[in-house]
Amino acid sequence: MKTSFKLVALAAIAMSITMGNSVYAGVEAQCKICHDFGTAHKVGPGLKGIMGSKAGTTDYKNYSKSLKQGGWVWDEEHMRKWLTDGKKAIKEFTGDDNAKTTMPPQKLKGDKLDKVIEFLKGLK
Repeated sequence: MKTSFKLVALAAIAMSITMGNSVYAGVEAQCKICHDFGTAHKVGPGLKGIMGSKAGTTDYKNYSKSLKQGGWVWDEEHMRKWLTDGKKAIKEFTGDDNAKTTMPPQKLKGDKLDKVIEFLKGLK
């Protein structure tokens, strides 16, 4: 076996071990499209420390007006509602029937929702 082939094979095995075996692999893949798991911002804000923080208060510049003025803390109850139906949740959280969010609807439920919540709790 050539050395370069061995290196490629080892790299593929390492990637499957570090990514594919993670309980959160699917969660990471879905969230990572728009979010960084640190404090950097992408399309959406970085998610490090999101649980327990006040909504709309990072230095991310593209929060909707409704989210910036929200005032709630991201606890498990708020996050569950947000990830189930963010468009409905922001109206409930703000008490404003015209409240909006720029985050696309996630419509998570069941085990996947539980995994996302646990994943977000671990981003400290």
